[in-house]
Amino acid sequence: MVRLPLTPAQLEAGRRLGAALRTARAGRDLTDVAAHAGISPETLRKIESGRLPTPAFGTVVALSRALDIPLDELAEIWHPGDTAQRSAS
Repeated sequence: MVRLPLTPAQLEAGRRLGAALRTARAGRDLTDVAAHAGISPETLRKIESGRLPTPAFGTVVALSRALDIPLDELAEIWHPGDTAQRSAS
């Protein structure tokens, strides 16, 4: 199966997600957060820098728990406005 190239919107969403995770990590050591999430420090580094713009769902869940960020918050970062639209329905 051939994977389609990511769209500019997906790349931008990945940059937003990475920036939010980096901000949430704040003063915590990258290696410690990665270990707590069960991923490699290099994977976390790639996500935070936007070089891995579409991490696996399980990775996002693990980071959500490791950084104590509600998954809904990360979803809102990925697709701003989607959560509010669903709540209004």
